[in-house]
Amino acid sequence: MLELLSYDFMQRSLLAAAMVGGLCSVIGVFVVLRGLAFVGAGTAHAAFAGVALAYLIGWPPLLLAILFGLVTVWITGWVEEKGTMKLDVSIGILYTTTMALAILFIGLMKTYNAEVYGYLFGNVLAVTVEELKTISALSIVVLGIILLFSKELYFISFDQEMAEASGVPARMMFFLLLTLVALTVVVSLKTVGAILVFAMILIPASTAYQLTHSLSTLTWYSMIIGITCAVGGVLLSAVWDIPSGPAIVLLSTFLFFLSVLLSPKRLRHSIGSV
Repeated sequence: MLELLSYDFMQRSLLAAAMVGGLCSVIGVFVVLRGLAFVGAGTAHAAFAGVALAYLIGWPPLLLAILFGLVTVWITGWVEEKGTMKLDVSIGILYTTTMALAILFIGLMKTYNAEVYGYLFGNVLAVTVEELKTISALSIVVLGIILLFSKELYFISFDQEMAEASGVPARMMFFLLLTLVALTVVVSLKTVGAILVFAMILIPASTAYQLTHSLSTLTWYSMIIGITCAVGGVLLSAVWDIPSGPAIVLLSTFLFFLSVLLSPKRLRHSIGSV
């Protein structure tokens, strides 16, 4: 184990995993509270479609991943705001459409490209210095915005109509939240992949939700759980020679079910019903 930690690629992987785990778990708190669970899944596949197109036409994959992700969440938010369609329906349509585009772009490639599939399934052990810098920069931007507008984001996550009635620019904050979700997904693609990033946004926050009633504690618990699972999953993948993305998500899932069994909320409810 100590020998593994001495390698540069391992140090980069652990740093990337810690940043992505912390970022996903923090944004996941707002996603869980606001009921935007499937937005993460839809955005992840939209971003992957952007990556596939980028490799097809020779553009920077991160640029098109961000573009596809942002366009998807903005369209989703616009459709919900207009009230023409339920959120889960519009997400489902965009989810399947962008996946169809991703498959189309991959099919148009003349040769097999392993790097594209790295974004689909995740490969944190292959994170480069440049990618680590990009992950760091985007993580700082997203977390900085969350800190700056934390009260407003918490407010609209609980009750957007009440927030708007109280003078909070709820519409702008909702689209800001969707934008932050999209950026978080893009940051996480190389680490856990488009298929599993949805789990990293949802599971740590859901696990923390079982353990506390306090909003601030919920956020801290979620971040600690996310970082622990991400780093722990990378170490397990390196030691046991298994894919890093599934290792991270399965470890997170194990902690979730453990939290359900040991949840103070559940125990309190059981005692109260006796």
